Amino acid sequence: MDNLKRFIVYYKPHKKIFALDMLAAFLVALIGMGYPIITNLMLDDFIPNQRIELVIICAISLLIVYIFRMFLRYFIQYYGHIMGVRMQAQMRSDLFNKLEKLPYTYYDEHKTGNLMSRMTNDLQDISELAHHGPENIFIAGFTLIASFIYLCFINWILASIIFACLPFLVFVTSHFRKKMRKAMMESRIAIANVNSSLESSISGIRVTKAFTNTEKEKEKFEITNNEFVRARSSAFNAMGKFFASSQFITDAFNILVLLAGGIFLYNGQIDFAGYSTFIVSVNMFISPINQLINFVEQFQNGTTGFKRFLEIMDEEEETMHDGTIVCDKLNGEIVFKNVGFRYKSSKEILDNISFTVKKGEKIALVGPSGGGKTTICHLIPRFYDIESGKISIDGIDIRNFTLDSLRKQIGIVQQDVFLFGGTIKDNILYGRLDATDEEVIDAAKKANIYDYITSLPERFETEIGERGVKLSGGQKQRISIARIFLKNPSILILDEATSALDNTTEMLIQNALDELSKGRTTIIVAHRLSTIKSADEIMVISSGHILEKGSHEDLIKLNGAYKTLYDLQFRDSDSKEFKNLHEKIEITR
Repeated sequence: MDNLKRFIVYYKPHKKIFALDMLAAFLVALIGMGYPIITNLMLDDFIPNQRIELVIICAISLLIVYIFRMFLRYFIQYYGHIMGVRMQAQMRSDLFNKLEKLPYTYYDEHKTGNLMSRMTNDLQDISELAHHGPENIFIAGFTLIASFIYLCFINWILASIIFACLPFLVFVTSHFRKKMRKAMMESRIAIANVNSSLESSISGIRVTKAFTNTEKEKEKFEITNNEFVRARSSAFNAMGKFFASSQFITDAFNILVLLAGGIFLYNGQIDFAGYSTFIVSVNMFISPINQLINFVEQFQNGTTGFKRFLEIMDEEEETMHDGTIVCDKLNGEIVFKNVGFRYKSSKEILDNISFTVKKGEKIALVGPSGGGKTTICHLIPRFYDIESGKISIDGIDIRNFTLDSLRKQIGIVQQDVFLFGGTIKDNILYGRLDATDEEVIDAAKKANIYDYITSLPERFETEIGERGVKLSGGQKQRISIARIFLKNPSILILDEATSALDNTTEMLIQNALDELSKGRTTIIVAHRLSTIKSADEIMVISSGHILEKGSHEDLIKLNGAYKTLYDLQFRDSDSKEFKNLHEKIEITR
């Protein structure tokens, strides 16, 4: 019932169209009653009494009424679908807005293709239900009741016999509808998995071609595709049983009318005109039943889609734990105090981490992959909430800041740069949407990308393709740096920003990053130790612990985990020493 109320809410902006649609549906159903009534008049009066002029008048009247019904049906089809599309668009907007508010943890657990399926396939089925549902129920319901009343006027005993068969139909349909609902849900999940597999394969098509793994991708896709076939086959099996059994019962109605009506006619309980009219009219009684039966598939698709829609809409939003303090500008002193954190279904990542970064300092985090370096970076802008301890900036717990104001003061440059489809200017402007053209140009110059941009025919209006596919890695990285310049944050996080670049490109970008770091509190995650030798403090992170910290010179003198990492990068080492790196670090700890 609660789901129904939430569904009805989407009709409110379209009350006028909905009311007119229902009025048109009522008139269509009402006109449908005219044929059997006129048939009865012809057989019972006009033809026996040779009143041919009334037969012609009735035929012409029916034609005029049917022309009017044609326009009513056009209205129902066109404006009814327009209403459904607008409702679909509103749901899609609500769903998109909801997805924008969900926390990082939600996207850790859900595939992009699955979410896209809910945004497209599910909402399409909901739209069809929104349009056809009330219309089908209204027309079928009215026709069913009106035709039964009319049948009672012809012969109430015969009508009661027909009506008595309805409980059998209700029982059969309800029995198979439950199985059909379950099968439809499995089918939804299967098509979502197909979309997810397809999205992954298309996004990685260049990697697939580079490694000549086309056959492997086909094999992976066929697994989900075959699962979809299995799920749909199960759904169609349930659907087939549902429709076959329900149609059999409605066919039995006709046999019952034929048999019972023939007996009544033989015994003189009904005349020939009444019998003929009853035969015609009973189809009006059976037709809406068939209409409702056929509607069940659409109803199942729509309700299943709406249930999946509500699953996302009922997810807890990130803003549920939003603070109240708006920070216009931060000094940038960061303090981690006994911080503990772990991902879902994972061992603990950070264990009792404590450190301080003073205003304007540059610290570096180094250590084995998976040790917790990037996790530390993700906790500062509250992409995830800590489970224990406290993180404060300028002496204020970051949980007390509003999320938007906190994140506006933090700039992040990552190894895997994400650029949106559009122009170079669009992507730089992403740093601050209200920036002027002069500010965009200045940011590009500071990021050492201006000369390249001005060499292009379209300059800043150059389309970069999906995820910046038309640009090199270094160019994408410099555009991402330009938008950070435009954002002008108080705190800067550089997460492996240059590790995927060649030495020449790295030097260009390193100069831009050094410029970007001036006057800002900066945290650097790096594997190339040459890029962080000048950091004010270096911390070695492994298995969620800080093993060592100090300046480059101090850590070299310490002759511990950092020295081991440094030697492996800058001196010849055999493979055995490299394999034992993690073990050495653990022993040092």
